[in-house]
Amino acid sequence: MLLEELVQVARGEVEVDLLLKNAQLVNVFSGQIHPADVAVHQDRVVGFGEYRARQVVDLNGQYLCPGFIDGHMHLESSMLRVAEFARVVVPQGTTTVICDPHEMANVLGLDGIRYILESSKRTPFSVYIMLPSCVPSTEMETAGSRLTAEDLLAMFGSEWVLGLGEVMNYPGVIFRDAEVMNKIRAAAGKAIDGHAPGLTGHDLCAYVAAGIGSDHECTTASEATEKLQLGMHLMIREGTTARNLRDLLPAVTPGNSANCMFVTDDRHLPDLLEEGHINYIVREAIRLGLDPVTAIQMATINTARYFGLKDKGGIGPGMSADLVVLDDLREVSVRRVYRRGQLVAQDGKLLPLPVKPKDVPLRSSMNINWHNARDLRIPAAGTHAKVIGVIPDSIVTDSLIEEVKIEGDLAVADPERDILKMAVIERHLSSGNVGLGFVKGLKLRRGALGSSVAHDSHNVIVVGTNDADMLLAVREIERMRGGLVVVDEGNIQAALPLPIAGLVSDRPYEEVNHELQALLAAAHDLGSDLHDPFMTLSFLALPVIPALKLTDRGLVDVTQFRFVPLFEA
Repeated sequence: MLLEELVQVARGEVEVDLLLKNAQLVNVFSGQIHPADVAVHQDRVVGFGEYRARQVVDLNGQYLCPGFIDGHMHLESSMLRVAEFARVVVPQGTTTVICDPHEMANVLGLDGIRYILESSKRTPFSVYIMLPSCVPSTEMETAGSRLTAEDLLAMFGSEWVLGLGEVMNYPGVIFRDAEVMNKIRAAAGKAIDGHAPGLTGHDLCAYVAAGIGSDHECTTASEATEKLQLGMHLMIREGTTARNLRDLLPAVTPGNSANCMFVTDDRHLPDLLEEGHINYIVREAIRLGLDPVTAIQMATINTARYFGLKDKGGIGPGMSADLVVLDDLREVSVRRVYRRGQLVAQDGKLLPLPVKPKDVPLRSSMNINWHNARDLRIPAAGTHAKVIGVIPDSIVTDSLIEEVKIEGDLAVADPERDILKMAVIERHLSSGNVGLGFVKGLKLRRGALGSSVAHDSHNVIVVGTNDADMLLAVREIERMRGGLVVVDEGNIQAALPLPIAGLVSDRPYEEVNHELQALLAAAHDLGSDLHDPFMTLSFLALPVIPALKLTDRGLVDVTQFRFVPLFEA
């Protein structure tokens, strides 16, 4: 819309396209809820009050609030194509997501980022990108690509690129790694997201001084408060495995809430369908005692302002007409969703799109060297070993010392004591790298679970009670060109193909959800009592989250940021 036309319609000189009458407006600017008639023309809100309109919709006292914004998320974690993800979350009120595609980038480099950007076109919500800062996330694993500051520099010019994604390599910041410094310089003037679990004191000051403006890894109110006091923006995460809302809400006060926002980070499809997206977090925050208007602000305007999205996050003249109609504020029950002035969802269903979303092809990403991968035996080099300890509802793990079961000269799984064998098999470069170890807390009594989703490098990860089932799981993942699988006694019990980078399905979300439910049921039948054992599994290879992790190159003590031997001396 031309500026002159915007001014003309705002003055009421000509008819507007749409008038939403008798709304209870959740005004995130003033912090009030007040009656309003809201006028929309083309893709903009143009004013409040009486306007002549081509279409009038009487909201009859329903609440009208800005479209919800997810401030930090990985689309790939839904295992859906962008258009299918939109089918799920847009009816729930999400009109904008800030996506860090470092999962795709760790597999396919710049091609993975371009895939997300291209796939986002002609969809009913806005997808912005934070360029991945850590591809690979560390030098302790093998990724499918390596992105330098020079690789990223040209992409910062895109209107859909808002800044630099979570800087997970916080030691690289603190100790002035040249490449990390160059990436931060390349993002000068744009948002730079953080990822600094447990960082405190002078090291945290150094991290913030480098220009890093947010963090989504806080797990305690005291940690959140320290970061807020240093000027960071607090991203309160409520994902599938990492659920921090209850613990962090006590840190939110009337004085600092403007610097707080809601994010999902990694949220699996069953939770998106059964609980919700940002609407779920807002509802839970209100249930836990947060003022409803503050909760809406943390899902809208706070996020928009942090990322410099000046026309999003609020309802006011000149702003993008991304609007959500609620019939119950506390339940956050979404009835209508408008995006850029167009009704895109109603009563939980996405309306038909005028143009079909783009279908973007990608090459296969499964390249396993079976000469090494076929041998998962662990020679016993002692009686006690370091074991990864799963902590329910957390991506942080314990570092345990456990006596291991010995058969002959081999250390083996011991399901009676909940000690399973674990392997991470490199699948990008056919290097033959295989990391072997043990994990406690998955509680499988038999069989194996396998996945090509293993943050952040996404090599094949498999856990099990015996080598035969583990190897069958890996072979099935290779056959599917990536995916999730449950194996028991030589039989495939359930599987979900993820042929797009080994991370994303090419099927409708209904089919994906059906197969995910079958996978979860099969995993629970093997004995696991975790809410989502595959989400837990996906983080056991992430060497930037304490305390003990396994990559294709070996066992990593994250607190010391170094490889450690499996067996105790």
